[in-house]
Amino acid sequence: MCNVQDPVKKQSKLLPLKAFNFLIYGTMVIFTSFFQLYLQDAGMNKLEIGSLMALGPFVSLIANPFWTFWSDRLQNTRRILLFMMTGTLLLIQFVFHAGTYNMIYLAMILFFFFQSPLFAQSNTLILGYITDKPQQFGSYRNWGSIGWAVIAISAGLLIDQVGISRLSYLVTGLLLLAIGTVLLLPPLKAASETPPIRLRGFGRIAINRYFVAFILLGILVSVPNVMNNTFMSLYITELGGSKTMVGLAMFLSSFLEVAVLFLFHRYLKRSLATLIGCLAIVSVLFCVRWLLMASATQPLEVALIQIMHCITFGGYFYVGTQVVSQLVPPLHRASAQSVFTLTWGGISGMIGCLAGGWLFQNFGGEAMYNMGFMLAIFGAAGFGIMWYWLRVQGHHPKTGAPEDELEELLEEYHE
Repeated sequence: MCNVQDPVKKQSKLLPLKAFNFLIYGTMVIFTSFFQLYLQDAGMNKLEIGSLMALGPFVSLIANPFWTFWSDRLQNTRRILLFMMTGTLLLIQFVFHAGTYNMIYLAMILFFFFQSPLFAQSNTLILGYITDKPQQFGSYRNWGSIGWAVIAISAGLLIDQVGISRLSYLVTGLLLLAIGTVLLLPPLKAASETPPIRLRGFGRIAINRYFVAFILLGILVSVPNVMNNTFMSLYITELGGSKTMVGLAMFLSSFLEVAVLFLFHRYLKRSLATLIGCLAIVSVLFCVRWLLMASATQPLEVALIQIMHCITFGGYFYVGTQVVSQLVPPLHRASAQSVFTLTWGGISGMIGCLAGGWLFQNFGGEAMYNMGFMLAIFGAAGFGIMWYWLRVQGHHPKTGAPEDELEELLEEYHE
């Protein structure tokens, strides 16, 4: 009887972990979707908003390794996460109450330093609590997707009633609840074990022509996605849409995410040529998406087009992760995945925010989305050529002998 009750007790103790994911993703969707509207209401133009939001990807290049280092050093992800969330909570007050643009920029740099690694650390927290059953990760992570969708549409309705100037109260309340759920979790003494990132791996993957092509084409495809994520709410309001419509758009962009990822996982073949071909198709869907956005004349059209986000973004990131695993040997896979994440979120994020803000400010939203279409079509063509080349030539990675990899592992272990 005890053997049956023990897993039940453990699951009940981890209920706050599901609530935490629900709340932290819900908090971030409010910041992602409505903060730009708050800044516009405060008098900032689109180029200034884009420049401000570009600080996030830039600061994350420093913040992510910093917090990962301390998480590994202290072997206590829960404590680190609480510290980061407390810093986020305090700094968001300075952001919302800054009196000058210079104060806002300074506050945002510090805010992003604490906020930008939250998603990565929350995933590490989940893995730390389910080390005996890693297959349960999806069931906990899905609560984040649910929180993103539910809170997005609820917040849109609420902000329409109380006004965008009250946004700080909503973000603060959700962050306090999220901190409370982490405090309810049992102590976590050790961080989850993650594959080490080896510095030598960066040199090895830099001479992998297929991997380099994959990364460069990925930047072309991801920059328009960043433009859309940053400026879609402003585009909706320019077309006459309400905050409720913004929330609906964010809801529609994520409510099918779980189903799409399940289908990819269940039916997608893992051969490299098939994966690259899939990226070409997803890139074409990105092209269609940006053309539809450029031609939209009603806010509801924009919201409905966001349904494609589940397939385009979700599909690209899932397939891209599988491509990295196929292109890079296990020894350097952690380094390659870091490069993939860095270019998709960091480099593309900075370019997308700055370029999107400049285009939107000077030429309008339609021109911004048309430029996104042009970038995505080049990416789709590149992946198509890459797929054809793999079909004709095949993939013959140049790997060292097994004894060479063993020697390298031993050297890094002694270092």
